[in-house]
Amino acid sequence: MPKFDWIRKVLVLGSGAIKIGEAAEFDYSGSQCLKALREEGIETVLVNPNVATIQTDPRLSGKVYLLPVTPEYVEKVIQKERPDGILLGFGGQTALNCGVELAQRGVFDKYNVKVLGTPVESIERTSNRELFKQVMADANAHPLRSKSATTVKDAIAAAEEIGYPVIVRVAYTLGGKGAGVAHNAWELKEIVTRGLAQSRITQVLVEEYVGHWKELEYEVMRDYADNCLIICNMENLDPMGVHTGDSIVIAPSQTLTNREYHLMRSASINAIR
Repeated sequence: MPKFDWIRKVLVLGSGAIKIGEAAEFDYSGSQCLKALREEGIETVLVNPNVATIQTDPRLSGKVYLLPVTPEYVEKVIQKERPDGILLGFGGQTALNCGVELAQRGVFDKYNVKVLGTPVESIERTSNRELFKQVMADANAHPLRSKSATTVKDAIAAAEEIGYPVIVRVAYTLGGKGAGVAHNAWELKEIVTRGLAQSRITQVLVEEYVGHWKELEYEVMRDYADNCLIICNMENLDPMGVHTGDSIVIAPSQTLTNREYHLMRSASINAIR
């Protein structure tokens, strides 16, 4: 990505408290981000309420605001500091949700702040389950049968059409927060009620459940010039149904044929583009 010479000051959003779905890896990635910006001679401003993190060390960041990562507080920091750009990808789902809401409110346009790295549109397409389903379909990745729902009634109707068991995925969450497998309407009602309350847009995706299938992951990066790079591919030793965070993951994959590897590689690149 070419360096924007007019970028002099960048606001970085941290993740706040270490919790399920937003663990210490975001503190590490945010720290590396601040170091990289400093090496480029760019002034940094950090918003992170967690004083017990590496990135809030004043030797690492130019200015630190120990404030909640919420649209209200972040807008006040933007108004005061007037950064040229903002980075949303180093604070977990908290920072992503905050950035999306700020964009929807027109805050970035109002203060002429450029979103650096992953654009807001891409964040929305990956966080909104219905939009992500369409991205997978456009990439010819053959997504599983699924339907989005904003009420328990809609979710039950979707599950009856798809057939039990189903898995419920919550929009705008990470780490499987609020998700669950339902084998009947009673279980589904409980999971969906909880999931809708945890979603920023009150949306869940009811999806065909494929427990015991192989679970594979591809790490892909794409730059400003549309160059795509497969960092690695990984295989979970445990099958679908066991959360990735609880499974042993090996890189590279161990059981894919060459044809299968390249088939999934192509699908991954198509998706990121």
